[in-house]
Amino acid sequence: MNFEIFLKSISKIEHIPLPGQDSQFKMSPPYRNELILQQREAMKNSKKAGVMALFYPDVEKNTKLILILRKTYKGVHSAQVGFPGGKLEAEDPSLEYAALRETFEEVGVPLGNITVIKQMTELYIPPSNFTVYPFIGITKNTPKFLKQDDEVEDLIEVNFNDFVDDNIVSSQKIMTSLQREVEVPVFKLNGHTVWGATAMMLSEIKDLLKTTI
Repeated sequence: MNFEIFLKSISKIEHIPLPGQDSQFKMSPPYRNELILQQREAMKNSKKAGVMALFYPDVEKNTKLILILRKTYKGVHSAQVGFPGGKLEAEDPSLEYAALRETFEEVGVPLGNITVIKQMTELYIPPSNFTVYPFIGITKNTPKFLKQDDEVEDLIEVNFNDFVDDNIVSSQKIMTSLQREVEVPVFKLNGHTVWGATAMMLSEIKDLLKTTI
């Protein structure tokens, strides 16, 4: 989709109700409810994080979404695809600011270049005990991305038309944090398998945007 057309479409979402958990749960792993029950007490004091679904024009004025492939490390989100973003720090005035700050740190887009359009539905992530608050943002100029090498393995620039294509949704067996292989719903984006919390947040964003295009 041409970015100017996308801008006209996305301006409509401000007053549209969020699809919410019904949309997120389309991409939920089957064991999620089990983990939620196990973490019921921990949820009350979960850590908070802000992430950014950042849309932008490429050099040919096509609309794209930036995702990141995280480094391999000893942690539950090792080598997974996610949004730029991260933990709310004590000095952050808001979760929106945390998402903007981390986006700058991880992919190099300055805070002042991003316009936040809408906050999406928060999502609790049992394996890490985080509640994540996603935001939709746009930058009107083609970014000069600069990845944070110690945390980001690769940048994944997804075409908007691919993102909203229902054919990218399938299922796949994944080795989970429970150390068992489970078949889960996934997005296939740029050759990467996107599942879990990121897929759940993407599902709501996709459903919201498809109401305007």
